[in-house]
Amino acid sequence: MRECLELALQAPTGGNSQTWHFVIVTDPGVRDGLANCYRRAFALYIESDFSAGHLPVEGKERQDQQQRVMGSAEYLAEHLAEVPMHVIPCIEGRLEGESSFLQASIWGSILPAAWSFMLAARGRGLGTSWTTLHLMFEEEAAALLGIPYSEVTQAALIPVAYTIGDPFKRATREPLERVSHWDRW
Repeated sequence: MRECLELALQAPTGGNSQTWHFVIVTDPGVRDGLANCYRRAFALYIESDFSAGHLPVEGKERQDQQQRVMGSAEYLAEHLAEVPMHVIPCIEGRLEGESSFLQASIWGSILPAAWSFMLAARGRGLGTSWTTLHLMFEEEAAALLGIPYSEVTQAALIPVAYTIGDPFKRATREPLERVSHWDRW
C-alpha cells in the first residue's frame, strides 16, 4: 500500500498545491461505520433514476452489463465492511458555492492521485472500486474518520482487496467514434 500511495503522490495537482490526503482505514469498527453510511446511501441510490439499473441504455449487451454493475453494487453494499482496507482520498477545502473553475481545479488535484493509486494497486494484483455513495453522509463519515469536515472534502471511498474470480479484462464501453469529437462537437 505504501508503494501505491507513493505513486499516487506523483500525480499532478493544480498549481502544484499537493493539498491531498489519504485516510487508510483497516480498523474493523471504522470500516463497519463507513459500510453503514454506504448501505443507507445505497438504499436511496437503488431507487433513484440515476442508479445503474435505471439508466436507459441501448442494446442487450449494454443492458446486461448494467445489470451486472447493479449486482456488483449490491454485493459491495452487503459486504463493504468485510473489505480489509478502505482508502478515502481527500482534498483540502470545501467546494460548496465555488465557481466551476475552482471546483474543476480542486477535483483535478485529487482525482489523478486517486486514480494513480488505483492503477498502482491493480498492477499489484489488488482490486479497487471508485465509490462515492458514502458522501451522501459525508459529515457523518468525517466525524467517524476524524476528518475536519469544514476544511477537507472527501472525494471517494476506495475499497481495496485481493480479487477472486475472473482476471482483469477490458470493460465493454461505447465505441470511440460515438464519444469523441474532433475540432468541434
